Amino acid sequence: MTEASSLLRGGGLLRGRVVYLAAQDLDSEVETMASWSHDSEFLRLLDSDPARLRTAQYWKRSRTDGGDDPNGFPFGIHTLDDGRLIGFVALWITSWPSAEAMVAIGVGKAADWGRGYGTDAMRVALRYGFAELNLERVTLTAFAHNGRAIRAYEKAGFVREGLERECLRRDGERYGHVHMGIVRADWLRAEAAARDS
Repeated sequence: MTEASSLLRGGGLLRGRVVYLAAQDLDSEVETMASWSHDSEFLRLLDSDPARLRTAQYWKRSRTDGGDDPNGFPFGIHTLDDGRLIGFVALWITSWPSAEAMVAIGVGKAADWGRGYGTDAMRVALRYGFAELNLERVTLTAFAHNGRAIRAYEKAGFVREGLERECLRRDGERYGHVHMGIVRADWLRAEAAARDS
């Protein structure tokens, strides 16, 4: 039994401590996803594009127009206690031969921030990426002024690898992007530490 498979015993591939990941059900979830766009702080922390309201029809169309992308692995984030949809996480394979992917995550409502949901969801997504997709490396970028997100990524095992300076303008200020990554050995250490805590 490999070290990765031994870490999965008893926990389930898509289940964390406080959340589980599930396939996105667009028929029942697009209204919730559209409601997240009513919070400009969420939108401005999620993306460098200008904040804009999104309708349920937009979300449904954007998820179905591209078909079934063989390089994309999107999930809805649901709370374990009541099954409520609170966000999304997605892995995109950037190189199958090199076993590399990028990850993006968002927790939609401010009331759900700072409760450990994002960190737990990221850990579950990484488990899926490293154990199921057999990845060797996962990367992401975070806005340098989003300390809460950076701390959550570090708790999940990511390390800072670089800074792209002054690439984002918000409210007349310039901010950078922090480039972060996690490799298989980092993930195995982070999983073992989380299991032992």
